[in-house]
Amino acid sequence: MNSKIKILFIDDEQPIRKLLAHILTTEGYTIFEAESVKEGLASASLHSPDVILLDLGLPDGSGEEVLIKLREWSKAPIIVLTANKADDEKVKLLDLGADDYLVKPFHAPELLARIRVALRHQQRDTANPVISLGDLMIDLSGHLVKVKGVEVKLTSKEYEFLKILAKNAGKIVTQTQILTEIWGPNNENNSHYLRVYVAQLRKKVEEPLGQKIIVTESGIGYRLLVN
Repeated sequence: MNSKIKILFIDDEQPIRKLLAHILTTEGYTIFEAESVKEGLASASLHSPDVILLDLGLPDGSGEEVLIKLREWSKAPIIVLTANKADDEKVKLLDLGADDYLVKPFHAPELLARIRVALRHQQRDTANPVISLGDLMIDLSGHLVKVKGVEVKLTSKEYEFLKILAKNAGKIVTQTQILTEIWGPNNENNSHYLRVYVAQLRKKVEEPLGQKIIVTESGIGYRLLVN
């Protein structure tokens, strides 16, 4: 039941809070509201929400401040609501710990879809050595990848790239995050590496699957689609 799922939204605009309340209660979610940094942090601590929707423009501080403080102790998915369409701002938010973002104005179906993805990712058992995403299976302990039951031979870097996306399935993983994790902290500007490996994964994984699962978020990073 959705009523067991708690969603906190932090936004100082009363019309936006009213809209969010209508959308989320209609879907059966239990909601909590906050309109400032102080209220947002207090509510997150008190209610332990399953998902947090965070606006950046708050009267007593910035949403970025809330994001940083929440990530010191909370693992709840955080979806940022922003009017800023700039790619560098989105990358910054994701690197600070946001799980996703929505650019205002947004449509209710898109918001609800992002929430469902965030919940699925949160509920996935990260200790499980096998990640199954439809016809794609990744055995983390055996460094094995199968598509429709057939083993796919990947290089070590291709495997690491796919593993990062799969462990964060549904979320955007920034170019910086991928480059740093695979090639080290001194390779943040080598985004051309990623284009090469994405092309290889499209050939080795997407083509046998018969569907596109690796989405390029232009100027930001990559997202592995989940059903």
